[in-house]
Amino acid sequence: MRYEEAGVHIEAKAEALKRAKAAIAATYTEAVLRGLGAFGGLFDARALKGMEHPVLVATTDGVGTKTLLALEAGDVSGLGFDLLNHSVNDLLCQGATPLFFLDYLAASRLDESVLVPLLTSLAEACRALSIPLLGGETAEMPGVYREGAWDVAGTLVGVVERSEILGPERVREGDVLLALPSSGPHTNGYSLIRKAVAGQDLFAPVPELGESLKEALLRPHRAYLKEFLRLKEAGVKVHAIAHITGGGVAENLPRALPEGLGAEIHKGSWPIPPIFLYLQRLGNIPEEEMYRVFNMGLGLILILPEAEAEKALALVEGYRVGRVVPGSGVHLL
Repeated sequence: MRYEEAGVHIEAKAEALKRAKAAIAATYTEAVLRGLGAFGGLFDARALKGMEHPVLVATTDGVGTKTLLALEAGDVSGLGFDLLNHSVNDLLCQGATPLFFLDYLAASRLDESVLVPLLTSLAEACRALSIPLLGGETAEMPGVYREGAWDVAGTLVGVVERSEILGPERVREGDVLLALPSSGPHTNGYSLIRKAVAGQDLFAPVPELGESLKEALLRPHRAYLKEFLRLKEAGVKVHAIAHITGGGVAENLPRALPEGLGAEIHKGSWPIPPIFLYLQRLGNIPEEEMYRVFNMGLGLILILPEAEAEKALALVEGYRVGRVVPGSGVHLL
């Protein structure tokens, strides 16, 4: 017997990695000593010597069932951005900046027509934010994954000065909630989305969206690293950050609040992307469920002092959506 008879295609995997090698190598910085093919990536940590008390921050996440919609539409070119950008935003919630990224791509069969554009898009996402794609794993596992299915995940490692770690302990009553807009559903709620759009033509223009469902639903998860750095360089004091992912604002914002404090958010204080209203109507989804599942246009919520709000809004596109109040949880008004 040969390995291919068991469903594993070594040569095809090697050829795909070879084709993506140049794109991956283009993400390397001077800090990368060894990358692809080295069994373990080597990253020069000398830059940390210039920090007073460096704290490493690590986060792992995936893309979820958005991969199924991308495969159905025959376009995985945005999944690399989804994968990296989600992790970048999680890192920002600690006040950290990225050092390097590691990926995990697995399928029942590593179809080269999917693997190459997927790796290329991930490399492009890393290059756009100057984050080295230090290494990872590409696995073909027939029997573990159903035919045609893919699993996409990754780990991002970053660093922050201990004195600059953001979090609930900094938050005060009266702090302003400043929301940075999302680009759409990002990487959350796609099991519900797929059920709502089942039977719809993904490629046909939708007048109320001004684009097709494919374009609206496969738009990549937005990263907010550049906005974060702009605020930091300008000296804007941010107390905490909440990344609005699965569970919506009700589950994610409280993670950035201390015991005894809650938040008021005013509906109508920010524009809701048309895709959410379309999905709500198409799937007959209750408004409460929409806010429980989706970000509803709130990509990242910065919690900062009232005195910093206008300065921040002059530097980044955002909306004042509410404030921190006594109590607990999130109250949508």
